[in-house]
Amino acid sequence: MKTATVDLTTGQVETLETLTGVLRQFLGGRGLGARLLYDRVGPEVDPLSPANYLIFTAGPLVGTPWPTSARLHVTFKSPLTGVYGYANSGGFIAAELRHAGYDAILITGRSPQPAVLRVENGDIRLEEACALWGRTTEETHRSLLGPAPRAGDGRVACIGPAGEKLVGMAAIINDHSRAAARGGPGAVMGSKNLKALYIRAGGRPQVPPALREAARAATAQLNGDPHLDGLRTYGTLVLMEPKNLSGDQPAKNHQLGQVPFIDQVDAAAFDRYLLEHKGCYACPIRCARRSRVAEGPHAAEIGGPEYETTNALGPMCWIDDPEAIIHANHLCNLYGMDTISTGVVVAFAMELHEKGLLDDPELSLNWGDAHTLIGLIERIAHRQGIGDLLAGGVRRAAHLLGGQAGRYALHVKGLELPRQEPRVAKGFGLGHATSNRGADHLYGLPAIDLGGAWDVAQRIFPAQIVPELMDPDNERFKPDMVVYGEHFCALTDALGICKFSTAEEYSLLPDDLGPALAALWGEPVTGADLLEVGERIVNLERLYNVREGLSRPDDRLPARFLEEALPLFDFEADPDSRSREFPEPVRYARLYDFEAMLDRYYHLRGWSRDGVPTPATLQRLGLGPK
Repeated sequence: MKTATVDLTTGQVETLETLTGVLRQFLGGRGLGARLLYDRVGPEVDPLSPANYLIFTAGPLVGTPWPTSARLHVTFKSPLTGVYGYANSGGFIAAELRHAGYDAILITGRSPQPAVLRVENGDIRLEEACALWGRTTEETHRSLLGPAPRAGDGRVACIGPAGEKLVGMAAIINDHSRAAARGGPGAVMGSKNLKALYIRAGGRPQVPPALREAARAATAQLNGDPHLDGLRTYGTLVLMEPKNLSGDQPAKNHQLGQVPFIDQVDAAAFDRYLLEHKGCYACPIRCARRSRVAEGPHAAEIGGPEYETTNALGPMCWIDDPEAIIHANHLCNLYGMDTISTGVVVAFAMELHEKGLLDDPELSLNWGDAHTLIGLIERIAHRQGIGDLLAGGVRRAAHLLGGQAGRYALHVKGLELPRQEPRVAKGFGLGHATSNRGADHLYGLPAIDLGGAWDVAQRIFPAQIVPELMDPDNERFKPDMVVYGEHFCALTDALGICKFSTAEEYSLLPDDLGPALAALWGEPVTGADLLEVGERIVNLERLYNVREGLSRPDDRLPARFLEEALPLFDFEADPDSRSREFPEPVRYARLYDFEAMLDRYYHLRGWSRDGVPTPATLQRLGLGPK
């Protein structure tokens, strides 16, 4: 397999065999991206300068029969955080990249005019794309693939107007509705005048018989796991109702953790708009959905919505209209925007208005106003009016506004929080703070306690810590869960497989993944071997941020979560089966000692009290001086 480097400034393309030693250390996907970015992009590089790299990688299992082997990884220096950044996407384009014979495509420089990078039958070339500049992602897909693409016509990853305008939360959209979104990869792509990446493979590489056999066994294991039934039936929307009951449904910019209108935005409510269930490449779970609002002001057809999007554009902004949420999701896809960051930015603006700190002559900025939600998405994508203030994310907007605005800007390292409530989901709270790409639920997915997965906890952790670890309100051993989850998630991303088959429900554990690598490498591979690769990746990403000047103060949650208690309510059904709150909170959720959790996390990692990997840790992982 090959690695190609493309300099958009000169048009030069260099293709080399991927170094086997690097793949043995980092596997591919996220691991290979981390190694390449660390070696090429230092502190002197501005994220939106030509010197930044946009690195597309696919792990060694991508494009094989291994179940859920569909994940594309994009690594870059982030314009939102200014430090280490990556985004991850499903669909079919990662398999196309591997079938075309590539582990990685590295893109640097800046094209003198809008361009499309074509990877076709092993050939890589640049084409002028001035006619596509200004087009939506859907228009770009149709232009490059035709109105009715067929199998074999290739795959596209592209930016929309938000990426062209260098919006900080701009995403790269592939396969029409899949998004590599977090951290602003679309803005990096736009800064390079690169409108799209088109990939068409001429065939498929041979797959070792032992890998096919291992893949069949893993697929059977996933098909037989009842814990995945909710995802198969409802997708990630299955989370809406239980998260609302527990208080883990962020609402009104995290002023609340529940909404009284959950029945209007839960999985059953969105099922009214369901057209079909879909799946990514080689996926037996098929959690994706295609939905349509057939008529009216919010008419749209989308891939989704998923839980994170639904909360961000719904309860977070106090929106209770599923059609408005679907339409907002549709606009984010068309313009190429991260739905998580977009929803948090809109909620930030709404709370600023509530507190008397922000007004707009055209939009009410009131909680629950769908016109404001849609209007802000339009304005942010095109940097119009108030949208220009918000287009750089909540950290930048708060800095520009000054005063008390910073208190309501919910981010870590500049990346807006995903849709968990840290005072209830405490492992996620710690994980949001420590993630090397900024606030991120998928960096460690520490949900073993929330899901009541006692059998998993007993297999992974020492027996004496399991009772406290499994108590969601007990903070003592949450770091243990986060550290393990970060290693497992890094491993999963490096292999190029979906976390819904691994760290979401723990259907496949690291030992179950060993046979796949053993088939590729021709030697035994254990789960412990693979988890060490995950640990190596996390530490290299941390080294990148340490080199950028980050330390313990950057691993911190916003003040709201550390200083304010969260009111929680019980719910009862009214005669029309609607949920409603009891008039007074029944209890309050809070973080008791975040610094103690952070201390233990650093200790378990072998890092200093300031969050810097020690020489002994780096030496053990093969990252130290030789």
